[in-house]
Amino acid sequence: MSCFLFEPRQIKKEPEPPQIKEEPEELFISQDEDHQDEEGNQHEESTSTTDEETNPQNRDQRESFSYLSHLKTHMRTPIGEKPFSCKECKKSFNYLSGLKTHMRTHTGERPFSCVECVKSFSHVSDLKKHMRTHTGEKPFSCKECKKRIHTRIHAEDKKFSCKECEKSFSQIYNLKTHMRTHTGEKPFSCKECDRRFITLSDLKRHMRTHTGEKPFSCKECKKSFNQISHLKTHMRTHTGEKPFSCKECKKSFNQISNLKTHMRTHKGEKPFSCKGCKKSFSQVSSLNAHMRTCKTFS
Repeated sequence: MSCFLFEPRQIKKEPEPPQIKEEPEELFISQDEDHQDEEGNQHEESTSTTDEETNPQNRDQRESFSYLSHLKTHMRTPIGEKPFSCKECKKSFNYLSGLKTHMRTHTGERPFSCVECVKSFSHVSDLKKHMRTHTGEKPFSCKECKKRIHTRIHAEDKKFSCKECEKSFSQIYNLKTHMRTHTGEKPFSCKECDRRFITLSDLKRHMRTHTGEKPFSCKECKKSFNQISHLKTHMRTHTGEKPFSCKECKKSFNQISNLKTHMRTHKGEKPFSCKGCKKSFSQVSSLNAHMRTCKTFS
């Protein structure tokens, strides 16, 4: 191994630098407002071998470092030493910071939060990508149609495919999370009621039903909600937006549940029955109104 000469007074101590990693190209989008959140093995270091790694003599003999930790880390690379190992999957890393980042794939921790919408992510790179949805930045241009987009979304960027349903993902962590929908695995449990969840974000959202926390507030009327999806639905009462349309009569609704209720009028479904006279209704509100006047029930 080559010798590196340095004077102790020139070396500054610093915490280990973050592991150099390739940024993932796409955020995992779940059916809820978090997600996925917010994350994969694309953050692992390359295992390919170069002439410099196998033969230290090929390196620049004048290579120097500003920090002692940088030098120590560099000295490991000729022999491929990776002293920090994951106890869950036995992967190894040069840096302790690299191991800590990797551990989030097992714990589901998402320490990087968006100040605009409170979504959270396990890597700061994912948060930066998410912020483009707020700033409007579209750095990627499609070669086929010239459309500019927030993230790379084409099939060639989704290398990890589900063998069960053929869905594809750009990050292996997203695939592993998705596989729980097939296996039924729910590793995150609520200590209050023993309900279990596929992701940590799902558990955190559920915990608000116990704590009463409502972090999402309407700027128009100051109402608060425990889920951002509920806030988005509420905002339609102010904007008048009705994105759910009936294909039969073209009526529109601000909630999909209202559309489903409306569809019963076309299908003739009446799932709500009076226990007294056995009359049936398509809406529970109609049943409740009937119950107040039904002599048989009273």
